[in-house]
Amino acid sequence: MTDPTGTTALPYGTPDTPRLAVRGEARLEVDPEIARITVTVSARGTDRTTTLTDLTHRNEQALTLLKTYRDALEKLETGTFSLTPQLTDKGRHERIRAYHGRVTHTATLNDFTALGELTTRLADLDLTRVDGPWWALRPDSPAHRTARTQAVHEAVQRAREYAEAVGARLDALLEIADLGADNTTPTAGPALRSAPGYGAPAQETAPALDLEPQRQTVYASVNARLTMTRPTL
Repeated sequence: MTDPTGTTALPYGTPDTPRLAVRGEARLEVDPEIARITVTVSARGTDRTTTLTDLTHRNEQALTLLKTYRDALEKLETGTFSLTPQLTDKGRHERIRAYHGRVTHTATLNDFTALGELTTRLADLDLTRVDGPWWALRPDSPAHRTARTQAVHEAVQRAREYAEAVGARLDALLEIADLGADNTTPTAGPALRSAPGYGAPAQETAPALDLEPQRQTVYASVNARLTMTRPTL
């Protein structure tokens, strides 16, 4: 390694300008910003066309209900659709006993009060299953920036303490290495599972669940290299 003058630079600095290598970390506990639920609509019947018709009708009911929460609904995505024939267990010939249809949607909401109400209303629909909620932060959440900033401050403060311990002071910052400061995986909250309702008529007003959002952990870590003045030993 050489400096701009062509002189070989020592990796750990010189007696006049020693180097410091420190690590800064930050861990924050913050409230979630969004919650996701999955909604699975099912239908079953001995006739394929009838099964598809039932599935289409129930799917339309679920989507219509979801879209009535437009202000709270941040994103709505359809995941998978399947129509599976179920064969008889006995016999030499392939005979279809029934058809199973299924459509899955993922909804992202930012209003947790509406989430509790919507969840129970969806679960009240015929042959509809609700899973979740899964709490999370948005990718561009200010919490990530706050954690990274705190990690850098912590690294500099640690370096300053090391320098002061040997009668020196910080001189220059050489490098900040990002080690994946935004390395936070959204934490899944307790799974709320609602068993499908078989033939249960939908109520006009389903009772709203009282949900407690799970706080999210945001973690940031950086490595910093600095130089300090000549120590007083």
